[in-house]
Amino acid sequence: MAHGAQSDTRKRLLELFAEANGEFLSGQKISERLGCSRAAVWKHIEELRKEGFELEAVRRLGYRIVSTPDKVTANEIQLGLKTETFGQVIYSFEDVDSTQRVAAKLAHEGAPEGTLVVAEEQKAGRGRLDRKWFSPKGTGIWMSLILRPPIPPQQAPQLTLLAAVAISQAIQEVTGLVPDIKWPNDILLGGKKCVGILTELQADPDRVHSVIIGIGINVNQTSEQFPEDIRAIATSLAIEKGKPIKRARLIQDILFRLERLYRQYLTHGFRPIKLLWEGYAVSIGKPVTARTLGGVMRGIARGITDDGLLILEDEQNTIHYIHSADIQL
Repeated sequence: MAHGAQSDTRKRLLELFAEANGEFLSGQKISERLGCSRAAVWKHIEELRKEGFELEAVRRLGYRIVSTPDKVTANEIQLGLKTETFGQVIYSFEDVDSTQRVAAKLAHEGAPEGTLVVAEEQKAGRGRLDRKWFSPKGTGIWMSLILRPPIPPQQAPQLTLLAAVAISQAIQEVTGLVPDIKWPNDILLGGKKCVGILTELQADPDRVHSVIIGIGINVNQTSEQFPEDIRAIATSLAIEKGKPIKRARLIQDILFRLERLYRQYLTHGFRPIKLLWEGYAVSIGKPVTARTLGGVMRGIARGITDDGLLILEDEQNTIHYIHSADIQL
């Protein structure tokens, strides 16, 4: 089941609750601020209850939110969201084949920059090179963000690296865990993969129409929930932290950091992002094997260029610049 873009009234109601910060809001005040009747207010409150929000109603005092469900609906994500554009329009689904596909269609139809598509479950989630991405219901974050950057198409891969930095910062902020980034777009904890990023481009040769950043994060899976064949290489934030993580809170932090880095990038270019990226990179100075379309290369990873290409020094001390590859440490 899909909720389209959030109804404005519901969104404003959640903003009022966020401003009230756990204090009671009177029905009278809500109806004045929203410009609707007390009966309409009651209806909106009931809708939130159906979604799993726990609301306390006290005579003469009004309403307050006691607890929020661990869901990734528009309501959840927008309650306390601190961004200007990212996530201000959200399409949330119980299940989709892939959030990338939905976002691509929306982008094509003119959805504004910062539109987010999020789902509780993906039936056909996919990673790079069209690999299947395991995304069971209610455990992870499966989302796609629409960007419309005024950059030439060849710079679009830099946004993958930017996203990796924002997600790593958010994971560190929300969980206290410090992730490693493996070029170009895997985020690891304890050497195992917990995040995948997939960037797709709609462009003419000279200009970008949209960049869709797909983000898959294993948040609350237990190790038993992973298929046997990926248990050795995959992990979740909850496995590493030892307790479950609020997914909506993490999404809010990712959107906040993405928006901030994206603005910085559009003003100052890729260099500041590159320095942050290298701070999280796991492969720098280490021997790696790069599998590219042209064959296999071995050498030491020396960092990334100002364009985001991997710098590899082979056994003969020749420097190679790699656009796209699978990296093994």
